[in-house]
Amino acid sequence: MRKPTKKVVKPAPDSRSPSLTRYFYPVAATVLLLVLAGLWFFLGSSKPMPPLVPAPAPIAKVAAPAALPARQPPATLVDEQQCQGCHQQQAQDWQGSHHQLAMQPATADTMLGDFDNVSFKGETETTRFLRKGNEFWVNTPGIDGKPADFKVAYTFGIAPLQQYLIEVGEGRLQALGVAWDTEKQRWFHLYPGQGVNFKNPLHWSKPSQNANFMCVECHTTGYKRNFDAATNTFNSQWNSLGVGCQACHGPASNHLEWTAKKTDLIHAGFAVDLKDKNATVEIETCARCHARRAPLGDGYTVGKRLMDDYLPSVLTRELYALDGKIKDEVFEHGSFAQSKMFDKGVRCSNCHNPHSNQLKAPGNGVCLQCHNTAGKTAVETVDGRGLQAKNYDSLEHTRHAPGQPGSQCIDCHMPGKFYMGNDFRHDHSFSIPNPERAKKLGTPDACLTCHQGKAGDKVTEQFKLWSANSLPLEAPRYDDSLWLIRSGQPGAADALYQQLQRSNLPAIQRATLLAELPLYPSEQALKLATKDLTHPAPQVRDLAARAISAFLPPAERAPLLIPLLKDPVKAVRIGVARDLLSVAGTALGNAEADWDSAIAEYEAVQNSLGERAEANLNLAMLYQASGRTTLVEPSLRTALLRDPDFYPALVTLVQWLGANGRADEAKAVLDQGLQAHPDAALLHHTQGLALIRSGNKTQALASLRKATELEPQSGQFGYVYAVALHDAGHVDQACQQLEALLKVQPTNRNARLSLIQFYLENGQEPKAQVLLQGWKKMNMGDPALK
Repeated sequence: MRKPTKKVVKPAPDSRSPSLTRYFYPVAATVLLLVLAGLWFFLGSSKPMPPLVPAPAPIAKVAAPAALPARQPPATLVDEQQCQGCHQQQAQDWQGSHHQLAMQPATADTMLGDFDNVSFKGETETTRFLRKGNEFWVNTPGIDGKPADFKVAYTFGIAPLQQYLIEVGEGRLQALGVAWDTEKQRWFHLYPGQGVNFKNPLHWSKPSQNANFMCVECHTTGYKRNFDAATNTFNSQWNSLGVGCQACHGPASNHLEWTAKKTDLIHAGFAVDLKDKNATVEIETCARCHARRAPLGDGYTVGKRLMDDYLPSVLTRELYALDGKIKDEVFEHGSFAQSKMFDKGVRCSNCHNPHSNQLKAPGNGVCLQCHNTAGKTAVETVDGRGLQAKNYDSLEHTRHAPGQPGSQCIDCHMPGKFYMGNDFRHDHSFSIPNPERAKKLGTPDACLTCHQGKAGDKVTEQFKLWSANSLPLEAPRYDDSLWLIRSGQPGAADALYQQLQRSNLPAIQRATLLAELPLYPSEQALKLATKDLTHPAPQVRDLAARAISAFLPPAERAPLLIPLLKDPVKAVRIGVARDLLSVAGTALGNAEADWDSAIAEYEAVQNSLGERAEANLNLAMLYQASGRTTLVEPSLRTALLRDPDFYPALVTLVQWLGANGRADEAKAVLDQGLQAHPDAALLHHTQGLALIRSGNKTQALASLRKATELEPQSGQFGYVYAVALHDAGHVDQACQQLEALLKVQPTNRNARLSLIQFYLENGQEPKAQVLLQGWKKMNMGDPALK
């Protein structure tokens, strides 16, 4: 008797499924976008559908730094020598600090490196350091690869390394990639093992090392880049070198007036009070420099929220480990914002003297302000509820003898990494070590870092014995959930939704999870994102809006996002304006004026960043979408003038030329790009797509394969190559390509859907069933499964 065939439930393909159209809004295929700090355009179109949920309630307002009364004229910067008369102790602390000496002119008194005609031979280039009279010079390959003499203009930092800024003309300052180790008294390269030469984006002559944009703002006071787009030059200015009083407190002219007249000015004439009971005021002031962020203009406005002037990063997999510990160089804010300390109102100055940059107490004294035998905090503004009365400085707690590694709080709760070669930075998330969990998640751990090798197994067992009687940790844990989410494990969607339903989740973790939400579309996901449109934290509102823009076509997203056009924070307003660009004038109704204002802000932000190729690409996309087509090509060519190696602008120019009947020019531009950059995966990918359009499938497959070989981690390249193989009749190879892709990117929804369809076409229903069941376990609510 014949066995019944097991029926496979087939997910509907995009072309026939309104669910997929609804939840996976397509980006126009001709638009390749890589824009600053993840500000993405969505310029495709889709059939309008009614919203699934009602428009959100008004945005919850957050206490912002108090501003001066309107009658008070704006303060201006003053000579900071005037501050020292009244603030002698602060000035004394500041003298000789890393803040004071953050940037100095290159003189015999400030230069620590050996410039006595010595050479440093790197992996690909040799740099010679010499003096010409009282001036300091380097002889090194420049942007053309030819050795030349360049004058050192400024020093950067004092310990544990000192870097040097080179004058190259047109007002440009470039950060040299060879630095001086002040501890070992030697030259070293900041990017060892990466073969950096004049063709590499990390070379000191490239835009990524332009100090005017990348560095100087946080090493000076009152800095303005003053880039002139017409001449492609800088006229950068500052009030003073180093991080001075007004870098944190703001312009002091009104304060000086107050000292003379004792008027009734708020905060004694300053725009903000850094001692405000709301710790956000101080923390966001520090975060302007101590955060991984992108600027939204030229400088900042004292008294505004951080996201009025900058777009801080979330906890991406490139920057942070799954448990939030530092991975790439992220400075301190992103780590600290995850911590219980942040939640309890701890601020930077509770631990650090902001003027000397030193800790406020030696040894474990800083931590013992709150974690002590009394179980009470000595810091007035910190919420001490939940503190335990315990001797945290004892052997019973530290498990390490006094004076030995492991006996200091920072050893276990603030593990760190070396950045820039020799600069050790402590993690500020104040984590609790757990070697067993770290092994499971593949995250760093203080215990395993100290006890490496076979000893690590013994440490893990010992740690389990020590913690056997500890209180169970709160479940579900953020890091456990994120591991499920990013690795596409069964229960991933439920774990994501469960985390987003928590009321005590740190805002930066919530924003991070919202960034993952488009990978797991469902009715529940859309409802959660919509709820967070009114969250008090602007970073959460911003990421919630981005998630909704990924789920819904413009006409559907408009009712949900329109209220955010009047958000009190700029980064949120301009992101929403960008995401509503394609429905301006049709679906905005009475909000048209609000959109006009917000999109004008967005355009102003891009113009203020005119020295960056990314910003010029953003402008080109804006001009395309708003019908200002005569400005598109000039903006794309300007992007390539700013950075000839910025492949997204080159590809977009190729596509623009092709779409406007200039195929020969498009081919010439792409061929030139490939000749100059034979290892650029994006260019090979673009060539492959062009060859497909021209009907040359054989050569197209070769180009698409080359792109996947050069960038095997790219889900887009691998997916497109698989589809091309399938369309060329190589179904088995297409399946193999998608199988390999899903092993490294199990959350790649398009790859999963296509592989199921390819299996079914190829008579491999059992494989399709396995894949489908795995998909259901990962996200049962995915509309494609309906």
